[in-house]
Amino acid sequence: MPKLSVIIPSYNTKTVTKQCIESLLKTLQMEDLDFEIIVIDNASTDGTVKLLTSLRINELRVIQNKKNLGFAKANNQGLETAKGEYILFLNSDVIIKKLQFKRLLNYLDSRPEVGVCTVRVDLTDGTVDPASHRGFPTVWNSFCYFSKLERLFGKLPMIGSIFGGYHLTSLDLRTIHEIDSPSGAFYLSRKKALDKVRGFDEDFFMYGEDIDLSYRIKKLGYKILYYPLFHVTHLKYVSGLGTADHRVRKQIQKHFYNAMKIFYKKHYEKTNSEFANKLIYSVIDLKARLS
Repeated sequence: MPKLSVIIPSYNTKTVTKQCIESLLKTLQMEDLDFEIIVIDNASTDGTVKLLTSLRINELRVIQNKKNLGFAKANNQGLETAKGEYILFLNSDVIIKKLQFKRLLNYLDSRPEVGVCTVRVDLTDGTVDPASHRGFPTVWNSFCYFSKLERLFGKLPMIGSIFGGYHLTSLDLRTIHEIDSPSGAFYLSRKKALDKVRGFDEDFFMYGEDIDLSYRIKKLGYKILYYPLFHVTHLKYVSGLGTADHRVRKQIQKHFYNAMKIFYKKHYEKTNSEFANKLIYSVIDLKARLS
């Protein structure tokens, strides 16, 4: 049985998917570690599947969907067939550089209370991808983020933790510490924890599914750790909200704001008043119209 299963969803990102897998293999093959790589292709039209099958990598399996089933469903497809003790959900636009997987997994073996772990996920300019270091989107955290209060006060001594709760701006990015959720770009978890929560919620087509998964895993009593001793690079906006295609971008924005509604309804609606709920949904709708 492999120690590690790496699950990579892909959708029309042929070139970067190849780069991702090559960087991953270069790192994994340097270690004495049993692993498997599972790519779930969501009906790409750019020749992704043909390219990947031509690589003839023994540890690589490719699952080809006939239509785009979304990020959550694709990851769950990989999870259903994965045999590893640990599961790494990895975006196809993440490049692995210097990462000792065996050391990271040994650390998790010694910390059974940790259900999820992420490394430092850098953007191409060397700054941390803010989506990889988050608190939960409570009403207050979301308000501070969208009103720019987080940007103004989130790093100030004494009050930073009050206003910077969504991106946990008061925490030291150089140290190992608990967070609420990483992003799905590099999401390492115990398979038994994922099995308990039955993987991703497929009501989320894309966006929001990672933070929802973290919320449910934390409810089981597991900790979620940020482990910055290792770095990866996220070539963010190769697809998704960064696409130049206006029609595609609008459709993705629709998924983005719909994910906010799904998360709020699932986890916060019951604890707030009807007036507050209507206000929250109207604000999300307004943000969607103005975007």
